[in-house]
Amino acid sequence: MWLKHSLESGKVESAITGHSQSHVFNAVLTIQRISIVSHSFRLLTYARDNKPVGAVFMNNQVFDLADVLPETPTVLDVLNDWENTQKELAALAKDATRLAKFTRRSLDTVTYLPPVLYPNGIYCAGANYTDHLAEMSKAFNLPAEPDPHEIGMPPWLFIRTARNTMVGHGGRVTIPAYSKQFDWELEVAVVIGRQCKDVAEADAMDYVAGYTIINDLSARDFMKRPKATPGSAMEYDWISQKNFDGACPTGPWIVPRDDIANPLDLDLKLWVNDTLMQDSNTSKMIFNYAELVSFLSQRLTLYPGDIVATGTPAGVGMPRGIFLQKGDKVSIAVESIGELTTTLI
Repeated sequence: MWLKHSLESGKVESAITGHSQSHVFNAVLTIQRISIVSHSFRLLTYARDNKPVGAVFMNNQVFDLADVLPETPTVLDVLNDWENTQKELAALAKDATRLAKFTRRSLDTVTYLPPVLYPNGIYCAGANYTDHLAEMSKAFNLPAEPDPHEIGMPPWLFIRTARNTMVGHGGRVTIPAYSKQFDWELEVAVVIGRQCKDVAEADAMDYVAGYTIINDLSARDFMKRPKATPGSAMEYDWISQKNFDGACPTGPWIVPRDDIANPLDLDLKLWVNDTLMQDSNTSKMIFNYAELVSFLSQRLTLYPGDIVATGTPAGVGMPRGIFLQKGDKVSIAVESIGELTTTLI
């Protein structure tokens, strides 16, 4: 499917990274870098001289936002004026004469930072894939969960801090000293492009700028507080489990919403080293993107740059008793978005 999509885009530049060629072909060419078609772009942030630089990737080159859109030099600036900047960037991507005037760099020379520095909020959906819900219920010897829509149950989300948890594509994350059960979770996330409050589900996607990938790293042995009363509202430890430094690798960039025709049919894969661990599709999402954004907007105001992660599919380590160790490399591939890699130290 991905290779077909690449060929149909009219411009293909295969740059398979991080895996042996045979490994990738066995996984149906799932990690590859696709050249961006002439009318499109990707938003990213990279490090130069130890400082963050907002940038746009178009026509297979990286351009600094400070050069091409001087009034919006960061990705967050672009998102704060998304209605106008998306049009300006799309027009620029078509104009080779204008692009020729700007300094450019090759994508393989940049050191990635998280695309948005830093969102007002990161909101993460839990138990939001049918296959993941089934595997976790089995792991905890619980009965199968009903479809929450059928019983009127709303989405379940938690809040993640931003500045300390976010790490860019290719980054390194230190496994917390207190955790011996360190797990991975592949997730697709939406990035908000307009201030959003009390929006209907039918209108919610109008407030989304685009898509990115996160790895919702988790300290499974600290899901609950030791000695807390079972079932107590104070039983869960969201700080130790989900908010340690480096808990939220994010990237590699933001793909504009309109570039993905069917976001509810994207293939999802995650490897630990050379072993495929997660292999699913966004069609298994329980609450879709619009439902999550609408629900959150009924509870709080979403701002440009905010990230809403949509939950993970089956294939996490906990049900199998497999956990990450120092030196492991986690590689995520999401159809039409790209790849996100993280090394554990």
